[in-house]
Amino acid sequence: MKKALGLLSGGLDSILATRLVLEQGVEVVAVNFILPFTPAAEEKQDYAGAVAERLGIPLVRVEAGEEYLEVVRSPKYGYGSGLNPCVDCRIFMLREAKRVAESEEVGADFVFTGDVLGERPMSQHRKALELEEKEAGLEGQVLRPLSARLLPTTIPEREGWVKRSGLLGIKGKSRKPQIALAKRFGLRRDEYPTPAGGCLLTYKEFAAKARDLFEHRERENGKGGGKVTRRDILLLRVGRHFRFGSSKIIVGRNEEENKVLAGLRSEGDFVFEVPGCGSPTTLLVGSEEEEAVELAARLTARYSDAGAEAGAEGKGVLVEYRSEKERRSILVSPSDETEVFCLRV
Repeated sequence: MKKALGLLSGGLDSILATRLVLEQGVEVVAVNFILPFTPAAEEKQDYAGAVAERLGIPLVRVEAGEEYLEVVRSPKYGYGSGLNPCVDCRIFMLREAKRVAESEEVGADFVFTGDVLGERPMSQHRKALELEEKEAGLEGQVLRPLSARLLPTTIPEREGWVKRSGLLGIKGKSRKPQIALAKRFGLRRDEYPTPAGGCLLTYKEFAAKARDLFEHRERENGKGGGKVTRRDILLLRVGRHFRFGSSKIIVGRNEEENKVLAGLRSEGDFVFEVPGCGSPTTLLVGSEEEEAVELAARLTARYSDAGAEAGAEGKGVLVEYRSEKERRSILVSPSDETEVFCLRV
């Protein structure tokens, strides 16, 4: 019996591709990539884990690290509509899949994916699919069961490991063929997620924050600064972001984000709040300068319950701020619309 490694995101396409390969009598091991710019695990259901358990197949988790962040920062094949390097991202995952497939623990004969020809304009047209597997060192070895009949014959087909007659010829953005196939396989609607742009880098607001982060870190690196960290990425997911020179100011939008920001505070950061009323938690990252501290306090005041009244009456707002070493307070006037507009990322 031949063994295949399948890229299992937990989305409908990858689930159906896995079922089609299993129907061919092939042993399947699934690999699920944990990428920093997809919704956090706590924000979504673990569809990949549930599918693997239901189908009785092993699941390998691969968490992308610094190498992947460099792919996002400087993609060879450019960005999509936002800061999404779709082609380079697919190449990265296929390279990692090749590594896992060739490992002693897995030892898979070929790789398959849930790609559908023409479903995604940047990464799933024919030339892109050919480029991705070539760059990953997997030419002819990547089976795409949902669109295989529309694509060149792969090694698994030529060798007779799978029968082309058992594969499909789906193309385009319509989900009707996949939904019909899901019904044939007896998949309930709650067993796969609603199709959506899962990559946060496709969203304009998030892409702007990520671009600001990469540009800032690049300038820091030129002066011996640090690389983008996991904490940096987690911070991108929450709050209103403001850039002031080398400083980043992040203002929580609700209680949940306030807790996240407080939990992500690092040594050297300041945390701001307006005592005695509804207040955001604000994080000042990368500066202890008086001007940056005052600005963070002004932004905190603006978004607190005390901000509107103080702004209308010309009053000051008392804002408390603290680091690991000290706690202080400062009386400030809330930021106005112009200041917010100029500094908002």
